[in-house]
This record gives sequence, structure tokens and C-alpha cells, in this order.
Amino acid sequence: MPATSKAQQKAAGAALSAKRGDTKKSDLKGASRSMEESMSEKELKEMAATERKGKPEHKSG
Repeated sequence: MPATSKAQQKAAGAALSAKRGDTKKSDLKGASRSMEESMSEKELKEMAATERKGKPEHKSG
């Protein structure tokens, strides 16, 4: 599932880093914390790898 905004893509990258053990889970906040808990590493990798070009900074609505 691709990210729908740059913010979502960044949160997925942070969650993926924590899931892999590169950063502390306690450093996660907001969406990245819930993503780390609820999504698999594969799902996070797909979302974090989404092309940023043409994406809004934040999803509207």
C-alpha cells in the first residue's frame, strides 16, 4: 500500500527504523508509533519506499 502523503511516508520510515531496531521505539510519536505496532515490516517498507514526487505534504480530508 503506497503512502498518500509525504508525512505518511516519513512516519512509515520512522516506524520501519524502530521495527528493525535502528532507533528506539520510545522515540516514536503519533502515527509512527501506531504504525510500528500495527504494520508488518514488509508493509512499512512498501509505504516508506513510495515515490515522493507529486505527493502533498499532508493528506487533506
